[in-house]
Amino acid sequence: MTSTQIDTSPAPTIEPVLKYVTCPGASKTDAQTHRMAYWQWGDESNPRILICVHGLSRQGRDFDSVARSLCDQYQVICPDVVGRGHSDWLADPKGYQVFSYVSDMVALMQQLRAQVKATEPLDIDWLGTSMGGLIGLGFSTLPPEVSGVKLRKFVLNDVGPKLRYEAMLRIGEYLGQPMRFDSEQQAADYLWSISTGFGPHTPEQWLALSRPLLRPAPDGQGLVLHYDPALAEPFKTITEESAVSGEAMLWQVYDALTCPVMLLRGKNSDLLDHDTATSMTQRGPKAQLIEFDGVGHAPMLNNPTQLDPLKKFLLA
Repeated sequence: MTSTQIDTSPAPTIEPVLKYVTCPGASKTDAQTHRMAYWQWGDESNPRILICVHGLSRQGRDFDSVARSLCDQYQVICPDVVGRGHSDWLADPKGYQVFSYVSDMVALMQQLRAQVKATEPLDIDWLGTSMGGLIGLGFSTLPPEVSGVKLRKFVLNDVGPKLRYEAMLRIGEYLGQPMRFDSEQQAADYLWSISTGFGPHTPEQWLALSRPLLRPAPDGQGLVLHYDPALAEPFKTITEESAVSGEAMLWQVYDALTCPVMLLRGKNSDLLDHDTATSMTQRGPKAQLIEFDGVGHAPMLNNPTQLDPLKKFLLA
């Protein structure tokens, strides 16, 4: 190319690196170690780390837009929680519980600390969507000498201490159902039918969000969903009574947070009601609340309206 020519080729798309961490057994009856996959964006030696943890039936590529917009500032780490995406499936489904996921995150932090050669607990930021927020709340109860890190800032995406039981019943209706698809588009159409709360998306955006949720069927005939259907077993044991008893404990954990907290909520969310979100701005860390019009459970953080306040909070 001569000096008078202009390079009009598109900028290369930033892509993550797929890595793994070995985690301890997830239950008393499953002592075998398992591998948790995670997507690493940005400079792997950067000690400024943002952990992004997805919802119940999702996976780490949900955060591609967040990671691409922040990986020049952070090392962005997006796990596939065990049983999802590229992570192992557990032999004992009883291990699909938040306390087990917290243990896996401790193993991940140990690997990250070694990677950046940290000698003291790292300051990290945490972005958790739905289940990922609950994992973050559980993780926040660990002292730095156990977790290896300290929470600097915490973003809860459409989740709080009180979760509406009706929404959990709705999720339980489709979780773990045996599905097989002839094409990516057929799968994307099905996923949209159970995910309209995610808000408006172009067909291209939705197909990009759906593609990582698929894997070839074991017999090579078509596509199946990326997660272990056995995830549904412990989820379906949740009763209204157990949800209420867990709420009191989660409020205690939330109230004990000392770092700045941002709460993101879809205005039409059926999981996190407005009254609970308002309470979260008035007690404990007094979260900064941002609500999005035309969105339910949960905002996907892949457009400027949702990304800009998130970036402003994290980078302030």
